[in-house]
Amino acid sequence: MSRRIRNTVYDGTTYRSGYEVQIAKQLDAANVPFEFEKDVIMYIVPAQTRKYNPDFKLNGIYIETKGRWTLSDRKKMALVLEQNPKLDIRMLFQSDEKLNKGSKTRYSEWCERRGIPYAVGEVPESWILEATAAQE
Repeated sequence: MSRRIRNTVYDGTTYRSGYEVQIAKQLDAANVPFEFEKDVIMYIVPAQTRKYNPDFKLNGIYIETKGRWTLSDRKKMALVLEQNPKLDIRMLFQSDEKLNKGSKTRYSEWCERRGIPYAVGEVPESWILEATAAQE
């Protein structure tokens, strides 16, 4: 639940909370000169390098198996695929569920929208043949 910011003007300055006004009044009463939100200090949220271990590798074909596919799993997979476009990563789902209770989108549709090869149930024979043909 987001909090509403209550703007309050005190002594010609707009403050975003009653607490800020309280502190400004305290400083004024003590005759302490101050500036309110005058400076901007830049900072960078550091990137986090993560590791991804695909479940199976069939001679260059990576297969990620999922029973339940959570939002964090989908975010991770989207980043892995975006940052490794040359890898052949495919999804294998236990069943083709909806992304969540309120969603109309199924796991398969999520993959289709992103051009990600997927299957439901078992590893498709075509994937097995493709992997074994590449061995020869």
